[in-house]
Amino acid sequence: MELKNLVKLFDHTYLKPYAAREDMKRLCREAREYGFAMVAVNSVQSRLCKELLEGSGVHVGAAISFPLGQTTIAAKVFETKDAIANGADEIDYVINITELKAGNHGYIREEMRQMVETCRERGAIIKVIFENCFLTEEEKRILCQIALEEKPDFIKTSTGFGTGGATVEDVKLMKSIVGDAVKVKAAGGIRDLETCLAMVEAGAERIGTSASIQITEEFKHGISAGA
Repeated sequence: MELKNLVKLFDHTYLKPYAAREDMKRLCREAREYGFAMVAVNSVQSRLCKELLEGSGVHVGAAISFPLGQTTIAAKVFETKDAIANGADEIDYVINITELKAGNHGYIREEMRQMVETCRERGAIIKVIFENCFLTEEEKRILCQIALEEKPDFIKTSTGFGTGGATVEDVKLMKSIVGDAVKVKAAGGIRDLETCLAMVEAGAERIGTSASIQITEEFKHGISAGA
């Protein structure tokens, strides 16, 4: 893999509840400098980050109903519209795990349909966060099948705020079901180059991490050491 391809994998992430303006300035400065795909922030930071990244080509990604997913479909759609109106180019939303656990697959399908439709109408990329650490394998499979029907841009392993993050096994499972119809994003606990490349090898086409710079520098060091 070339460096230019590696950096475009990263959704450079800062989702702390106490994120300050200076944190956003630093995050966006880093994303601009390294050429990352996106900054992943809480939706309230969308307008500021859009201003800070103007002309850079780096996308602003808003986390919706984050990290629990425990809001109504209407609330998720409203937050999505608001985030996009304030500059978000990409949306990562958390599914309603309670409804999935209750076997209410029609609700999950309708939620995904409305979120995909809202983003499509506004030209935004849409990613669906499963939060796999709380799910059975069967529930993961059901979500992948629904995604095949509703066609979000990405399905995503984790928020990074649950009891576990991305695993190679989960990425492989998700990819084996959706194939090339939907992309897979791995997020949560990816903090070194070896883990990052393992996720890519398993089928991930985006990596959500707050360690984007460390991983990139590790890659650069490897190239330099091998020269």
